[in-house]
Amino acid sequence: MPLSRNLWVLLGATSIVFHLSLIFSGLVPNLVSRPLHMALALPWVFLFASQSLPSRVSGAIFSIIGIACCLFIVLNESALSDQYGYLSGSLQKAVAVALLLIVLEMARRAISWPLPLVAGLALVYGIWGQHLPGEFGHPGLPLQSFLGTLVITEGGLWGKLTGISVSIVAIFVIFGAVLNPGEAGQGFMNLATAAAGRLKGGAAKVSVLSSALFGSISGSASANVASTGAITMPAMTRLGYPKRIAGAVEAVASSGGQIMPPLMGAGAFVMVELTGVPYTGIMAAALLPALLYFLTVWVGINAYTHRYQLGALAKDDHPDFRIVVITTLFFLVPFAILLERMLLGGYTPQYAACVAIVAALVLLNFDSQFSFSLTRTLKRLESTCIHSGTQIATIASIILCASIVIGVLAQTGLGIKITSLIISVSGDQLWPALLLTALACLLLGMEVPTTAAYIICVSVAGPALQNLGLDLLTTHLFVFWFALLSTITPPVCGAVFIAAGMVNENWLKVAVSAMALGIGLYLVPIGMVVNSDLIALEQTPVRALIAAVKTGLSLSAIAYGVIAPLATWIRLLLTGCGFLLLLI
Repeated sequence: MPLSRNLWVLLGATSIVFHLSLIFSGLVPNLVSRPLHMALALPWVFLFASQSLPSRVSGAIFSIIGIACCLFIVLNESALSDQYGYLSGSLQKAVAVALLLIVLEMARRAISWPLPLVAGLALVYGIWGQHLPGEFGHPGLPLQSFLGTLVITEGGLWGKLTGISVSIVAIFVIFGAVLNPGEAGQGFMNLATAAAGRLKGGAAKVSVLSSALFGSISGSASANVASTGAITMPAMTRLGYPKRIAGAVEAVASSGGQIMPPLMGAGAFVMVELTGVPYTGIMAAALLPALLYFLTVWVGINAYTHRYQLGALAKDDHPDFRIVVITTLFFLVPFAILLERMLLGGYTPQYAACVAIVAALVLLNFDSQFSFSLTRTLKRLESTCIHSGTQIATIASIILCASIVIGVLAQTGLGIKITSLIISVSGDQLWPALLLTALACLLLGMEVPTTAAYIICVSVAGPALQNLGLDLLTTHLFVFWFALLSTITPPVCGAVFIAAGMVNENWLKVAVSAMALGIGLYLVPIGMVVNSDLIALEQTPVRALIAAVKTGLSLSAIAYGVIAPLATWIRLLLTGCGFLLLLI
C-alpha cells in the first residue's frame, strides 16, 4: 500500500477515534470540539479530492492556514468565550476573515459553487446591508461584532448545526462506513432479491427495496445510485427493461433513501436540533410517509408492467436462501442493536450508534462463510477509514457553510423580514404560502444538497408557515420533502443525471419517467398537511394507520392514472378520484 494511502487511512482513523471519543469524554467545550472537527475535514476536501497539481498546492495552503486558525480558536477557547463575540486586535480579525473565506472555498470544492455563493451574498448583506433602501436594509452591525459572532461564538461557524455534524451525523457516517465494506452491503441486495426478485417487474422492485435499505444509511441519493445502481440497472437492462425506465427506477428509489427511517441521512438529526423533537419522534413521524412514497413507486412499477414487458429476475440471479439469511444478519444485527439501545434502552442516538458500530466492526472480520482473513479485514478497515474521512468532510463543508447563512439571518433579522414577505404575498393564506415555500425549496434544492436546502428554507419560511397555523413538525417535514424534489426534477436533477449516464440514456427521458414514478414525493407532503394524523404514529397509531391507508389508496390511484396505458377517461377518473381522496 502506498505511503500516501497509509497517511489517509491514518487520518481517517484519527477522525473516527476523535468523533467516537467525544461521546464518552464528558463535556468538551464547543469551541474545542467543533473547530477540531473542521480541522480534521480540511485535508480531505483540499488535498484528497484534488485532481491537479495547482489545486493540490492551493489546497495545501488553505489546509495549513485553516488548521492553524482552528487551533487558534481551540487554544484560546477560554479567553475568546469571555469576549462575547467582539473581536480584539488585528490577529483575531485576520483569523475570522481567513476562516470564513476558507469555509466558502471548502464548500465550493466539496459541492460546487451555489451554496458558497448564497453564503457569500449573506456575508455581503451582513457587512453592507445597512446601505439598502427600504425595509430589507438593516441598522448596521459593527464589523468586529458581526465577524466575531460568526467565528468566536456559537452563533455562526460553531453553532448548533455544526454541533449536530460533530456529535451525531459523524457517528452515523462512521456506522454506515463500517457496514458498507463487509457483507452487510451485499446483504441489502440479497434480501431485496429474495423478497421481490420473483415478482413481475421484479428487477425494478429489487432496486426499490435495496435502495430504500441502503439509502437509509447513506443519506445521499447520488451515492445510492452509484452503489446499488451498479448492480440493479444492468440487471434491468439485461432483462429488456427500457433504459429510461431502468434509470428512472433507480433514481427515484435512491432519492427516497433520504426520507427512510431509521437514519434518513443528516436531515433527521438537523430536524431534531431545530424542532426539539426527540430522534425517536422524528423517526416515528417520518415512517408512514416514507413507506407511502415507496408504495407509490411500487405501484408505478406495476403500472409500467402493463406497458412494457418488465420481467422477474432470472432464476440463476436469485441467491441461495442460506446466503440470504446469513448476509442479512450482517446488517440486521447492528440495526437491531441500534434500535434496541435507542427505543428500549433509552440511550441517545449517538451512544446507540457507538454500540452498533462495535457490533459491525466484529462482523467486519467475517464473510458469508464465517471465515476469517486478516488481509480482507485490513482492506475493509482501510475502506472504512477513507470513506468515513471523506463523508464526514463533505457533510462538514455543507453544514459549516450553511451555518454562515443562519448566523447572518439571526444577526440581521433578515429571516423575520422574509417571513413577513411570504405571509404578505400569500395573503395570510396557508396554501399559497405552502406553494411559495415548495417553489423556494425546489429552486434552492437544484443548487445545494438536500440538507442545506432544508436548513435554509425552513429558517426563512418555517416561521411563516407556523404563523399561518401549520404545526412545527409538519412544517419541517414538508420543507424537507420538497428540498429533496430536485434530485429527480429538471433542470438540475443529480440522481437522474448519474442514472442516465450509467445506462447511457438521454437524461430528460429518464427525468420524465422518474417524475411519474416519484409522484409521491410531490404529493405525500400535501397529504401530511391535509391530514396531520399521517405523522402521528407515535401519539395516535390507529388514526395514523387509517390515514396511511386512505393516502395510500389515493396515491395508488394517481400513480395508475398517470402511468398505466389506459383509456383517457379512465386515466382522468383515477387521477381525479385519487386527488379527491388525498384532499378530504
